[in-house]
Amino acid sequence: MFFPEILRKTNDGHQDAYCIFKNQALTMFVSSLYLAGIVSSLVSGHLTRTLGRRNSMLIGGFLFLAGVVLNLTAVNISMLVIGRVLLGLAVGFTSLSAPVYLAEIAPARWRGAFTACFHFFFVLGMLMADMVNYGTNGIPRWGWRLSLGVGLVPAVAIIAGAALIPDTPNSLVLRGRLDEARASLRRIRGGAMADVEAELKDIARAAEQGRRHESGAFRRLFSRREYRPHLAIAVATPVFFDLTGVIVVSIFTPLLFFTVGFTNQKAILGSILTDVVSLASIAVAGLAVDRYGRRRLLMLGGAVLVVSQVAMPWIFGAQLRTDDGHGGKSSMPRGYAAAVVALVCVYTAGFGVSWGPLKWVVTSEIFPLEVRPAALGLSGAISAVLVFVQSQSFLEMLCSFKYGTFAFYAGCVVVMVACVAAFLPETRGVPIESMGEVWEKHWYWKRFVKPSSSVPATEQAPVKQVDNGPV
Repeated sequence: MFFPEILRKTNDGHQDAYCIFKNQALTMFVSSLYLAGIVSSLVSGHLTRTLGRRNSMLIGGFLFLAGVVLNLTAVNISMLVIGRVLLGLAVGFTSLSAPVYLAEIAPARWRGAFTACFHFFFVLGMLMADMVNYGTNGIPRWGWRLSLGVGLVPAVAIIAGAALIPDTPNSLVLRGRLDEARASLRRIRGGAMADVEAELKDIARAAEQGRRHESGAFRRLFSRREYRPHLAIAVATPVFFDLTGVIVVSIFTPLLFFTVGFTNQKAILGSILTDVVSLASIAVAGLAVDRYGRRRLLMLGGAVLVVSQVAMPWIFGAQLRTDDGHGGKSSMPRGYAAAVVALVCVYTAGFGVSWGPLKWVVTSEIFPLEVRPAALGLSGAISAVLVFVQSQSFLEMLCSFKYGTFAFYAGCVVVMVACVAAFLPETRGVPIESMGEVWEKHWYWKRFVKPSSSVPATEQAPVKQVDNGPV
């Protein structure tokens, strides 16, 4: 109904296989979500701080609901794009507040697994969406409305779920609601009263420091020397995350499989396969992140990404043709097409045990409370900008650079692995409100940060770690 030019090109046997989906209307439909996410990421940090993590998720839920209704009832491209814009605003709120919520309620020894759950269920939603797409693809005229309209279910679930959970103790203390924070902490932990009070004191101490810097968090993040490490991580993490080439897999996998010769239905089925692989690898990451640490998984996953992204352009360059020489549809030999699917699965597994879930783990735990919403808002805005740029440019890159597109992302991952090895501190088992110690002990960042107390850093008792968490 809305993209007749693409339909014409898919039926054109002489059409360059890399350029089938090059269409500005389609690109705007995809990327408008991320453009809106840029705006909401910049304001959601402040609202998450002042209104609370729970209320920020409620706002996101209602925006999701409005966006889905517009997409479901769309009669022209404008309604589709406006609906996507509302969905993008919702993403900005929920992608900031949900990981922070998980990190702040989680015990230190399990925080990595808790926060990794955010990405696990994100991918589970993608799998369910692909299954819906697979089932509705054969329904003429209105199947696409059902595909987009099913989004009502998770929108309602977000609203109902956020209405039933308590806000985090950290957020409540920060807003001066100490009794509610105590009740929330008791409900979350369910432990002895003495343990609850001890943890509440630590949170109150961090919140008091945060209240002394209640305004100007963005200004301090950019201007104060002691926040230089946090600024670097807030910028580098989303940049690295998006330059893994994940945009290829998460958004354009069906288009990629269609390019190498699959039918539309089989292309969606291939996307379902990669979602299953992603879920399995994220589950592995959730089990391993608090035992082996964040840095090891990021470097291991980076190596897997490089191997798969170097192999894919070799196959594309050697086997994919513009047409079959007889006016028929372009296709890749069956064995090589299967190899592409296998390499996409390998890529997905590498991403799923590393950058996929660990982006949320690292960014939700590593910042001090007083700049945490600002840093996460900045990180979310940068990520939205990058995804917008990539979603606007990927189809053009695929058409212009062809298989060289994958080699470009492989080169980016090599740089990322080196930066992780050199500059990312390990945070496994460190309590979230004691995170300052990891900066003070890092070989490079210690020159920027101040000791957490008047006691010299060399005299402070370190946090002892074992495989199961801090002692």
